[in-house]
Amino acid sequence: MRRKTREINYQTLGRISEIISSVKDMGDAARHIVQSLSEILSLKGCALLLLNRRSGKLEVASSYGLSQAYLNKGPLSAARSIAESLSEGPVVVYKVEDDPRLQYPEAAQAEGIRSLVSVPLVLRGKPLGVLRLYSAEAWEVTNPELTFLQAIAEIIALALDNIRISNAYKNSIEVLKVLRPVMVPRAKRTLHE
Repeated sequence: MRRKTREINYQTLGRISEIISSVKDMGDAARHIVQSLSEILSLKGCALLLLNRRSGKLEVASSYGLSQAYLNKGPLSAARSIAESLSEGPVVVYKVEDDPRLQYPEAAQAEGIRSLVSVPLVLRGKPLGVLRLYSAEAWEVTNPELTFLQAIAEIIALALDNIRISNAYKNSIEVLKVLRPVMVPRAKRTLHE
């Protein structure tokens, strides 16, 4: 059986950037990202995990190609589940069955995952979460592939931040619309007095 080649190039980066920049909602963005990466890179699946700073857990924002049983295997501790991915950069796990950094190696094997890559989502030096890419085949990630995945993670972090800022801006406008009728009569009284 011939292994399908992973399509990692500038055209792919452009397609993924276009998908990310076209969505306005964080949930839609996450769904589009994981599905597109899985399909374009011929992966078993992909997940976008966001860091909950209060609990110290990684929470699934969106996934594609992974079963509910795998997603519900248990809480992912940011300190135990490939922890160095958040603090030191991308981590490649070539064989899930042999790697002590995995929190749930048996669940990964049962899911049919052979290799995985965990890439941190970092913005202004603060970790937001990780992008996890899962392969059913052994995946010896090359330096160009890793550089590509890091670029995608940086774009995702920026997109998530832009969506957050845009939502805050929209909320501020709505608050101002509510306050405006209350403030206008007051201003008119002061001008006539």
